[in-house]
Amino acid sequence: MYASVISGGLSGIRSFLTRVEVDISRGLPSFEMVGRLSSEVREARERVKVAMLNCGISIPPSKITVNISPASLHKTGTAYDLPIAIGILSAIGEIPASVLSDILIIGELGLNGEVRRVSGVLPIISAAKKQGLKQCIVPASNASEAAYVDGIDIIPVSDLDEAVKSLQNSDYLSSLVFSHLSVEDTIKEQRYSLDFSDIAGQEACKRAALIAAAGFHHMLITGPPGSGKTMIAKRMSTIMPPLTPEECLDISTIYSVTGLLNEETPLITKRPFLNPHHTTTRQALAGGGANSRPGLISLAHKGILFMDEFPEFSRECIETLREPLEDKTIAANPCPCGYYPDRNLCNCSDSMIARYRSKISGPMKDRIDIIVRAEKTDIDKLSSKKSGPTSLELRSMVMNARFMQEERYKNSDISYNSEISVAMIDEYLPLGVPEKEYMKDIYRNMNLTARSYHKILKVARTIADIENSHYIKIPHLAEAVCYRG
Repeated sequence: MYASVISGGLSGIRSFLTRVEVDISRGLPSFEMVGRLSSEVREARERVKVAMLNCGISIPPSKITVNISPASLHKTGTAYDLPIAIGILSAIGEIPASVLSDILIIGELGLNGEVRRVSGVLPIISAAKKQGLKQCIVPASNASEAAYVDGIDIIPVSDLDEAVKSLQNSDYLSSLVFSHLSVEDTIKEQRYSLDFSDIAGQEACKRAALIAAAGFHHMLITGPPGSGKTMIAKRMSTIMPPLTPEECLDISTIYSVTGLLNEETPLITKRPFLNPHHTTTRQALAGGGANSRPGLISLAHKGILFMDEFPEFSRECIETLREPLEDKTIAANPCPCGYYPDRNLCNCSDSMIARYRSKISGPMKDRIDIIVRAEKTDIDKLSSKKSGPTSLELRSMVMNARFMQEERYKNSDISYNSEISVAMIDEYLPLGVPEKEYMKDIYRNMNLTARSYHKILKVARTIADIENSHYIKIPHLAEAVCYRG
């Protein structure tokens, strides 16, 4: 007796469909599982046996073999419990094999037969939709998350009995279909408790933050303690463009894989802001490991990875960031005490300062688009009642710049100026004759690398967008040059 059930698995943040094959034959009673399985998948046989027994389902003594294909892919997690149980019931004739041909089943089983929440539902169901499947049986606690995938019916079940009943009775299954949820309706105008108008002074840093948000550029802020570096970084998300439905689903997919979505938060609707401690390990930052878990860099996708006291991170962590990130914000003190170059306050030796700064290598600095210094705020500005631009005003400028980028890149696969590749430079970043001559002088006098040269052009393009200019002019290039640090 043979049965087959469609299920799904994860490899990092990527999903794939699997087929749970169950064969029940004569022989010494046993329960074998094969298919390159992790320990938690192998343990499913005990959970399934006890859950079925506690639900009053008896299996005649027989040899049970379960294969989860494709055998070439490593299977992890607990989402295979429910499809294994359904496969066994189909193999003994309790569930018609025909109803399992175009339905995906995932879920963990408790020993009492409860179907419990699993991670990665969003990407797995998206993969099922692409494969043309029409229905998905998921744990009831995953229903809201799953319902954001349009074009496929979601059937939430609370326990094994309900799952079996739904597969035995098509009318009952239809009655369980969960209403589809709209990503567009979920994304609402965001309200923030923080605002850029809270920051006294630091006009240069605010301007740099505006440019970084408009073009999704990387940014390094240096300056003494208490100058406002952290305040600026924490308010960056208040001026960034709202998430598009596609970006919302992209971010939510990563959080689904890591198990960070729940019934209260089935979808990520705000840009992430992550602020890891400097003792964070390389693996926590970059992810990976035996089960390829997403790290903090991935969790900050489309948002902000704020690394306060950047040189305090291990050299290994800092060098991990060499690979381009979607966008990040980094803040650092200029020396261990934070007060250099003010020698009235800084007591660090030249060797201490050199050693501290050397942790940020030349190649690492070369990959940062914008480097700006936060100066100590004057007392008159602190006591002044006059405030700077609000986050709403800055976000309006960002959105205008984003509109120009959307129009410019509508026929390409990029969205922001920071994503322009070297091959696209001539097409999207053309310079007039005076601008070319200006950049030739800058390249020679500053001894720039090719990467630094291209980053100046990208930042200048964003500055031009903010100024509503269709062409990059010398003032835009001059400002961008100032952000090379």
